[in-house]
Amino acid sequence: MGAPALKPGQPAPTSGQYRESGTGTEITAVKGKPLPPTQKPGRTYRLVDRTRHKSGKR
Repeated sequence: MGAPALKPGQPAPTSGQYRESGTGTEITAVKGKPLPPTQKPGRTYRLVDRTRHKSGKR
């Protein structure tokens, strides 16, 4: 089972790349920030690539 469908305006549950349903359009979303409007009403977003964080200090 894939990632859940998210509606525009919902906060992103995790930072990463989200794909708009019915298109190849991807957006970058930040955890907790609302997802942007879609190109057409009724479309949703799905997480396709979670952001990988580097840990540690330089």
